[in-house]
Amino acid sequence: MKKFTFLTLAIFALMTLTGCDAIGTIFKAGMWWAFFLIGAVIALIIFLFSRGKK
Repeated sequence: MKKFTFLTLAIFALMTLTGCDAIGTIFKAGMWWAFFLIGAVIALIIFLFSRGKK
């Protein structure tokens, strides 16, 4: 019975707490920022290599 009560409380907490949505939004924004930075670094490397060949 004690295990059932804890499981019920855990499920109720997961369904009602919206803090996880905020964390998910922050991680999504961080992911897009990382994609932008990776693209910028790749573009900079390509630019430097193409300029060095001249």
